[in-house]
Amino acid sequence: MQPLAGLRVVDMTAFLAAPTTLRVLGEWGADVIKVEPPRGDPGRTQGAVFGTPFDDDENPGFDMANLNKRFVTVDLRTDGGREVMDRLLADADVFVTSTRVKSLVKLGYDWDTLHRRFPRLVMAQVLGFGARGPLKDAAGFDMTTYLSRGGVLATTMSRGSAPMLPPSGFGDFQVAFVLAAGILAAVHQRVTTGRGDYVTASLFHSGVFMLNQAMVAAQYGVSYPKDRREVINPLNNTYLGADGGLLALCVPEYDRDLPAVLRLLGREDLIGDAVLGDCAAVNAAGRVGEVVDLLDAAFATRPAQHWLDLFGEHDLPIARCQLPTDLYDDPQARANDVLRTVTYPNGTRRLLPTNPVRFAGQGDPELRLSRPQGADTDAVLTALGFAPDRIAALRSEGAVAGPTTPSPEEH
Repeated sequence: MQPLAGLRVVDMTAFLAAPTTLRVLGEWGADVIKVEPPRGDPGRTQGAVFGTPFDDDENPGFDMANLNKRFVTVDLRTDGGREVMDRLLADADVFVTSTRVKSLVKLGYDWDTLHRRFPRLVMAQVLGFGARGPLKDAAGFDMTTYLSRGGVLATTMSRGSAPMLPPSGFGDFQVAFVLAAGILAAVHQRVTTGRGDYVTASLFHSGVFMLNQAMVAAQYGVSYPKDRREVINPLNNTYLGADGGLLALCVPEYDRDLPAVLRLLGREDLIGDAVLGDCAAVNAAGRVGEVVDLLDAAFATRPAQHWLDLFGEHDLPIARCQLPTDLYDDPQARANDVLRTVTYPNGTRRLLPTNPVRFAGQGDPELRLSRPQGADTDAVLTALGFAPDRIAALRSEGAVAGPTTPSPEEH
């Protein structure tokens, strides 16, 4: 069963955050129609930035955000294009866009205008900095808005160093789920009220929210950025094995579990220390760095896999800090459909991450690769009730575009 079967969504988005929201809804069964201008979604060429191919036969950078959609090309600068868009919106449950508000007002597709014309329509929008304030109309991107202005980069770096940029879209993909949650809440609300609502999620606000703990703790004197020798709990930290394997230890109940950790590390001699055995006392005495140094030295005596096996046997959470190339062969990823092998039209087989929400009634969702710009224009317009001669006229005036429907002898 597809949990969102029957939900009709019009997608007028670009790049990553907002289109990924609709990729997710599409995996859950929504009928998503992506409307692109004649120049296309610039996300189609992001492979040049991502280091991946970006042509019609293989475009994984575009697929990340645009699986499970249908594609039409519409020029909203023309009367015919607006006729098509209006017909799409009249038939839709949800309209999602990443176009800035001032541009939507100019086009006549802002919330106030659409709500008057289509009162049941839910409209959702990814904003850079939010709907209010001096930056409400400013362009927002993952790097500048979520990661930088939102506090993520400067808070998570090691003090005294420059932050390493995470892979493109790190914040965008998180914001996609923020917006998806809002859309589904608005759709549910409409069941009761009969009226659509306007849902927004901003990159800036989302970045701040993801730093919840740091945002609260900083008010109590916890300073950022940190040094790994100054963590509050030395059992929540990273350590290197003798072979250089990087490990993340996460044992939040320091007072309870330190004796067990020390036994596994061969440092039974430290068990019972009145200060080291109490997390608050360690911090009050300024001895956190001393504990980290002790743990560093102990972990450095054996390879990383030794510690993974030993801590795993005693149910103490530890993990290797993996790279993408490690995850390709991770048995846990394979067992849970975390990465799916897809075959492109050119025959290339690649791995794509699937979305992490699963429904028992659906099972592993279908993944349909993106299609060339305008690939579904004729089919969508036909389903909307446009006659063949009207579609041809819209094409001739440049209102719509895309590959023509092949005649029977071309199949």
